[in-house]
Amino acid sequence: MPELSKRERICLFLDVDGTLLDMAPRPHEVAVPAGLVETLSRVADFLDGALILISGRPIEDLDRLFAPLALRAAGVHGAELRLTGNGRIARDALLPAPLRERLCAIALRFGGALAEDKGASIALHFRACPEEGEEMKRLVEAELARAGDPSLVMLPGHFVIEVKHGGYDKGTALETFMRLPPLARLKPLMIGDDVTDEAAFRAAARGPRLVGWPRRSRRRTPF
Repeated sequence: MPELSKRERICLFLDVDGTLLDMAPRPHEVAVPAGLVETLSRVADFLDGALILISGRPIEDLDRLFAPLALRAAGVHGAELRLTGNGRIARDALLPAPLRERLCAIALRFGGALAEDKGASIALHFRACPEEGEEMKRLVEAELARAGDPSLVMLPGHFVIEVKHGGYDKGTALETFMRLPPLARLKPLMIGDDVTDEAAFRAAARGPRLVGWPRRSRRRTPF
């Protein structure tokens, strides 16, 4: 990789949808460009493993898309973490089943909308019916008020509304990786395209040596 110098000593965080992959009407319809997996593998080798995928998708979905690679990764906006390549995935608790069912039912009210149940979050996609976004947002807000759980937050994105627990995001995921001894002295660089990446942009802008930053309190379960 002659374009980079090892003197830069960076840790590279990459968003997936809209950055590595073109957006598609439905999440499962994205296409992985020819040569992308090989390129990611070469970059990961060049950076001595300091390449992390940081995505709204579950990590298992990332592994399917970029097989045979299994890189360090944060999935579901930080609800899932794999701190080492091919390592275990630590996951936050699932959203309550009744809430997940009610949120999924919202998508059924709109032709072309899609509910994506990620366990730790629910994403309602309205790319095929963008005119319904405001009404969908209103219904989601009503469900959150009904749930009465102040830890739940609504995360907007490109033609998507996602509900998840607060206290973590792509920024806290980036911080966690930058506390790892192999990465802590590197300069974090985040590349993304959506409002959901902004927390990671802010975390990366603060630079290396994040060991003293506040840690998340929610318990993770390794699977």
